[in-house]
Amino acid sequence: MIQLFSANIDHNQSTPLYVQLYRFIKGEISGGRLPAGERLPSLREAARQTGLSITTCSLAYGQLETEGYIFSKPQSGFYVADLPAMDKTVGTVPGVLSQKAAKSGPSGNKTAGTVPTVLWHDPEAFDFRSWRKCVTRVYNDCEEQLFTRGDVQGELALRREIARYVYEARGVYASEEQIVVGAGTQQLTAHLGRILKKLGIAYVSVEEPGYLPVRRMFLDAGFSLREVPVGPEGLRIDRLPVNIPSAVYVSPANQFPTGAVMPVAKRYELLEWAKENESVIIEDDYDSELRYFGRPIPALQGLDKDGRVVYISSFSSTLFPAVRISYMVLPAKLTELFASIREEYSQTCSKTEQLALAYFMADGTYESNIRKKRALYARKLTKAVRAFGKYGGDRIRPLDTRSGISLLLLPGDGLDVEAFCRRGAELGLRILPPENGAFSSGPEKRMVFYYNQVPLGELDELIRRLCAE
Repeated sequence: MIQLFSANIDHNQSTPLYVQLYRFIKGEISGGRLPAGERLPSLREAARQTGLSITTCSLAYGQLETEGYIFSKPQSGFYVADLPAMDKTVGTVPGVLSQKAAKSGPSGNKTAGTVPTVLWHDPEAFDFRSWRKCVTRVYNDCEEQLFTRGDVQGELALRREIARYVYEARGVYASEEQIVVGAGTQQLTAHLGRILKKLGIAYVSVEEPGYLPVRRMFLDAGFSLREVPVGPEGLRIDRLPVNIPSAVYVSPANQFPTGAVMPVAKRYELLEWAKENESVIIEDDYDSELRYFGRPIPALQGLDKDGRVVYISSFSSTLFPAVRISYMVLPAKLTELFASIREEYSQTCSKTEQLALAYFMADGTYESNIRKKRALYARKLTKAVRAFGKYGGDRIRPLDTRSGISLLLLPGDGLDVEAFCRRGAELGLRILPPENGAFSSGPEKRMVFYYNQVPLGELDELIRRLCAE
């Protein structure tokens, strides 16, 4: 059994104590020093060995269990999971800027369907005052840049800030040359479609249920689609095509709309599938930072050793929807292919907004805004779940995904789903019925309720009125 006396917990660090313990145990597992099946100390023993509280140790163990590094047995304890026999260490990726260089100055929302005319807006969800200061700074300091065309790949200042941030926050390895900025995930998907065709890929697997607009993009681009079911651990890897180069569009950290998290063992299995079949993984990391219990799940891209993962993310959920800035991180081979077609495109993202976002990230406001938003949304999610539990009765049941900006709703037999969604629209609430919320098939036709922009103080009363007969 591992002894945690050597965990070297530093109470003077700004890093939370449970994160330090989590990182230590994760490193021991990833480095092969803790074999599969090894029993971890009980929470009480872990607290004794480390000098931490039982609650702190429980948070660390909970994060490790969420990510699939350990598992628990009732009345027995915690054990190391059986991970694939792969190199689990993460080293320096050739061609990636040093973090010192990436720090040098700033020099998807998953929604679909009909939007009500009037929606709630929560001014507490974003620091517009700081954002306005950054926009003003662009007009004051970057006048000459605003008279030139935007970089097709995205403004260099923003790509540098993204490279720094995704490494620190998501464990993603990226240089500025690998990053492509676009006006929304769908535009980036169009770029990616051209690249995939140059690789000779004609088939794309998508999650079922999953994000519908991306499916339409691939279909419109002439790809053949394969729907792969999603289980409790995310995409069913055993249902992916074999012996043919293809691509798979997947959200391993927070699957939309189920909220499933892919454990680390499954992630290695997915990477091995891509390697064996000369295929590409498109990782949509659309709002994984908005995880409210435990730390955000690290990105799949950080485990990739073979250049198989395209990482896609968006600022729509962490800023505000009107800022249509998304980005993707291409592996080296795909970066070269994009360079061969980049002059065929124009940049449709506002240069002013890109430069403002670079300033917003460089001065730390973006990170502080995410921390504030995460705390606020956690309270909203808790209140929404409780309100549906109080007022929904047998007619509607909430399914807590513990993350994101939406909540799944399971209608009872007696609920008129159409009338329920119409009632939500009248109240200014965004509720997607099964046919628009990605649950158009299957035994449970769930709805998707977006609570993120509803002010915290209004949630209980609005849900009461929504659920009223």
